[in-house]
Amino acid sequence: MQPNMSQRPEITPFFDERSNTISYVVKDTDSPSCAVIDAVMDIDYAAGALDFSGADAIIDHITQHDLQLEWIIETHVHADHLSGAPYIQEKLGGKIGIGEKITVIQDTFGKIFNEGTEFQRDGSQFDALFVDGQSYNVGGLTCFAISTPGHTPACMVHVMGDAAFVGDTLFMPDGGSARADFPGGDAGELYDSIQKVLALPDEMRLFICHDYGPGGRAIAWETTVAEQKERNIHVGEGKTREEFIAFRTERDKQLKVPALIIPSLQVNMRAGDVPTDDDGNMMLKVPLNKLA
Repeated sequence: MQPNMSQRPEITPFFDERSNTISYVVKDTDSPSCAVIDAVMDIDYAAGALDFSGADAIIDHITQHDLQLEWIIETHVHADHLSGAPYIQEKLGGKIGIGEKITVIQDTFGKIFNEGTEFQRDGSQFDALFVDGQSYNVGGLTCFAISTPGHTPACMVHVMGDAAFVGDTLFMPDGGSARADFPGGDAGELYDSIQKVLALPDEMRLFICHDYGPGGRAIAWETTVAEQKERNIHVGEGKTREEFIAFRTERDKQLKVPALIIPSLQVNMRAGDVPTDDDGNMMLKVPLNKLA
C-alpha cells in the first residue's frame, strides 16, 4: 500500500525521561479523531510501585483538546518500559492494537516466565492484531502497518499519512538501530526491515520510539527517510546486509539487559495488564538465568 503523502497529521510527542521513550498523540487534521502510539506506564521496580503520570499527561492532552481516541497502538512488545495502553483505554476508550506476531512473543516468554494455561497465547488480550500491509483509519487519516521483525518478531511500523512511527526499528541517524539479540530477534531480519522503511518516500517523516541524546545533544524524535539514508550510522550510505549483521552482532554482545525487561515483558505481552496471583493481587515473577 502506498502512503497518502498529502495527509499531514498533527503529532504531539511525550517524552518519558526514565525510559527515554517518546509516545505520540496523532490527530487527523480534518476531525477530532486521534491515535496514541507507545504509551508509557512507569514503575519504581525497587519499591514495586506503578506511576501513571506519563499516561495522565496524554489523557489530559486528549481531553483538553476535545479529541476522540480511536486507536492505542503498540509498535512492539517493549522491553524497557511498561505499556500505559489499558489505563488510557479505561479512561478514554479506543482499541488496543499490535502486530499479529504477538503470539510468537507470548509463546516464547510464556515459557520463560512459566505462565500457566490460563495465560492465553493467541493475542486475545488485544483488540486488534495487525497483519503486514493492513490498512485502517483514524478519522479520515489513511493508515497502514508494515511488518518489521528483527528487534522482535512482532515489530511493526505504522504509516499515517506522511508520518511513520518506526518503534525500535530505527533510531535517530546518530543513534543507528536497535539491538537484535532478544529471543526471536535477528540482525539480518532487522536489516531487511530497515530497508522497507527506507523504501518509503524520501520526504516521509519518521518518528522514533527512543532517543538517548548521543554525544550529549538534546533529545530528538523526528527525522526523514532521506536523512536516514544519508546519515544513519548503522545503515546509511549503502551499508550492506553483511556489514550490518557483523556490526550488530558484535555490538549486541556489549549491551546490558534492559533494567526493566522482567516487568515490561510480563505486562506488555498482556496488552499492558499486570499479572495477578490467585488472590487477585498484582504480582510479577523474576525468572533466574533465563534472560541474561
